[in-house]
Amino acid sequence: MGDALERLLTFRHAEDCYAAPPTDLATLQLEAMNERLRERLDSIPLVKYRAENARIQAVRDFRDVVPLLLPHTAYKSYPESLLVKEKWDRLTQWLRSVSAYPLDDLDLAAVKDVDDWIARLDAAGHPVSCSSGTTGKAAMLIASRADTERAAEDSVRACAWATRTRPARDRRVFALAPVAAVPRNFAIMRGLREGFGKPDVPLFTYPVPPITIGAITRMVALRKSVVDGTALPAQIAAYEKTTEERTRAVEGALTITADALVQARGEKLYLIGLWGDLYKVAAAVRERGFGAKDFHSENMVYVGGGLKRAQLPANYREYVCETFNISPERNFQFYGMQELNSIAPRCPRGGYHIPPWVVCLPLDKGGETLLPMTGEVEGRAAFFDLSLDGRWGGVISGDRIEVDFGGCACGARTPAIRDAIVRYADLEGDDKINCSGTVDAYVRGMA
Repeated sequence: MGDALERLLTFRHAEDCYAAPPTDLATLQLEAMNERLRERLDSIPLVKYRAENARIQAVRDFRDVVPLLLPHTAYKSYPESLLVKEKWDRLTQWLRSVSAYPLDDLDLAAVKDVDDWIARLDAAGHPVSCSSGTTGKAAMLIASRADTERAAEDSVRACAWATRTRPARDRRVFALAPVAAVPRNFAIMRGLREGFGKPDVPLFTYPVPPITIGAITRMVALRKSVVDGTALPAQIAAYEKTTEERTRAVEGALTITADALVQARGEKLYLIGLWGDLYKVAAAVRERGFGAKDFHSENMVYVGGGLKRAQLPANYREYVCETFNISPERNFQFYGMQELNSIAPRCPRGGYHIPPWVVCLPLDKGGETLLPMTGEVEGRAAFFDLSLDGRWGGVISGDRIEVDFGGCACGARTPAIRDAIVRYADLEGDDKINCSGTVDAYVRGMA
């Protein structure tokens, strides 16, 4: 690790890292990105390919890093046939193109399925955190042990800053949604429980089996085979049976969860979940005759992700917070994505503040030109997460954002992303990052 990067990452332990002076910070970020390039140029094949194509040997200006950013689709560029035909050696070869470390220590003997493959990667020290992939292929994001540990620490630190609540280990922690069974999610959940939860009280987990990437992959594959007419009756019947069983399990879990919350209502609670699941649980609690007057006044909620296409009434946030007696200052929300390892906590003024070790790089719609990094800017969100160890930290997202580089009335001086976040795919039905075709073709070729 270079000197600039090491100095930049010391902000992770600062009491108020978001008050970093912008001018000094920009210089340090540039030096740290240049160090990362030197460290990773020969270890990540895709980064070397991008650097050679753009003829970039050093990062001296923020514009220099733009051609080195990877479109988020790069992590979905593996041929689906490798999963269907269970070509684990070739899938590993594809993953190596975006990994910062060799994968030669991976045992591929008699791999059962994609979940087994991911478990073996994790056991070898290469945790892979996948996106849900419910609308297509799952993104497979290689990381390191250091990355999962930092993600857990980052979540605790960001929550403590945004809510001004010290991690005092004095709460019952409830996870109120099924989660994707990937290392990063488990690490964050463990970190929040160890930071805020009572030492002698186990984490309450939503009593439904975690969603595995293998299950999601099989579901997506079946949907496609149904559309093209190749699905076998036995496959459809098995899928319908699994769906019915999970539906029953979810219905039972709602009852168990609501009863457990009512029973613990006199204690400080820390609730974790998505708005859709939180709303269902809140409704079940109200059906039992309980509400704000029955719950502790210092309760907190940690909300990750958007609505995930859940159809909720306009007042869903107020409904959840009123049910569990959660004040606005203890409603922790953040902006983040699986492609990054760090999150941007939301301040009371409504800005999602980017930590100093993450560089926000607003681009034009095509993802090729860096927009001015001053004042208020609207553009495609791209970032360089300098804390990432197991893969390249530069990514171009599918989000259109409004970012303010001018500081915030809350006292934070790092850039703030406004609430008006929308996916280009939702705006136009499709999304096109100009470099994605070339990058995806290269990465597919590695397999």
